[in-house]
Amino acid sequence: MLFSSEQVSNGHPDKICDQISDAIVTDILQHDPNGRIAAETVIKDYEITILGEVTTNYDPDYDTLTRAVLTKIGLENVDKYNIRLLISKQSPDIAMGVDREGAGDQGMMFGYATNETREMLPIPYVLSTKALLKLRDFNLRDGFRKLRPDAKAQVSYDYAAGRIDTFLISTQHAEETSLTEVREIVTGIMMETAQEMELNTDFRVLVNPTGRFVLGSSFADSGLTGRKIIADTYGGAAHHGGGAFSGKDPSKVDRSAAYMARKIARDIVNAGKADRCEVQLAYAIGVAEPVSVYVDCFGTEHEDRNQIWESIRENYDLTPKGIIRSLHLLNVDYNLVSSYGHFGKPELPWEK
Repeated sequence: MLFSSEQVSNGHPDKICDQISDAIVTDILQHDPNGRIAAETVIKDYEITILGEVTTNYDPDYDTLTRAVLTKIGLENVDKYNIRLLISKQSPDIAMGVDREGAGDQGMMFGYATNETREMLPIPYVLSTKALLKLRDFNLRDGFRKLRPDAKAQVSYDYAAGRIDTFLISTQHAEETSLTEVREIVTGIMMETAQEMELNTDFRVLVNPTGRFVLGSSFADSGLTGRKIIADTYGGAAHHGGGAFSGKDPSKVDRSAAYMARKIARDIVNAGKADRCEVQLAYAIGVAEPVSVYVDCFGTEHEDRNQIWESIRENYDLTPKGIIRSLHLLNVDYNLVSSYGHFGKPELPWEK
C-alpha cells in the first residue's frame, strides 16, 4: 500500500507569502498582544501585495519585514520588489464576538498524531520535510551558487513493506549548474535522509524529472498565503478543516484550535492510549466553547474511546482564551512555522 506526502521549500512562491504574513503576525504581537491580524500576501514577479484586516496600536514596518523575509530565503535583487498595502481594520461585527471571548469564526479544525516517527508525524511527510531542510542547509553553505531556493519534495512510502518506494525532489538551480550535478547533490541528500531514519536506500529516485528548472519562485508562478495547508500539517494523512494558519493571530481558531487539536492528539498517542489519533474541534462564531469534540483512533486505541473522549473534555480548556493561555500563543515566534510545517518541531508549545 503506497501513500505519498509532499513538502515545499521556503523559496516556493506560496511559502514566501506565508513567511511574510507570519512575520507580520509575530512583529505585531511582540509589540501589541491585543493586536488582531488577518494578513494575506500575494506575490508575482517583483510585485508583492499585503492585504487583509489589521487592528493594532502598533505601526508595523511592512516594507522592512517583507524585505527581511526575502533576504533570509536567499532571493536575489531584494530591493527591486515593489510592496503594496491593502489593509483595513477588523470588522466590528467579528471583533464584538472575539472581545466577548468567543471564536472569531465558525469552522472545524483537526489535529493528528501517530507513533510511526519520533516527530509523531507520517513517515513520508517527515522524509519530505527533512530532505528539504537538508537542501536548504546545503544552499546556505554553498551561498546559492549551484541551486536556488524554490523546491518541492514528495515521498511515496509502502506501509505494507515498510520501505520507501519513490523519492522525488524538484529543485530550482543556477543556469550554469548541469542536471548531472543537480541530481548528484539531491540524490545524496535523499540517501542521507533515508539513512538517518534507518530506512531503505534502494528506492526509485526522481530528481527534476522534467529536466531544466532555472526560472523559479514568483517568476515561474504566483504565490498566495494559505495555499499549502496540507504541506503545513500532515501531508494528507489526516483531515483538514480548510482554514489556513499563517497570517492569523491566535484569536482565530483556524490557527489556535488546530494547534490545540494537535497537542491533544499528540498527548493521547504519547501516553500510549492509541497508536494513531485524530481530534476534531468545531466552533461557532462568537461562542467560546466548541460545539463538538470528536476523536478517532482508527482502531488502534488501547483503552475505551469514550474514556479518551471524556479525558479531553476534563483536561483541556478548549475556549479560544483558554487555548491561547495554555499554549502561550501570544509569545510564539510564528516565523518558526511559516515554512517546513507547523508540527514536529520540539521548541513549539503544542509539541511538548
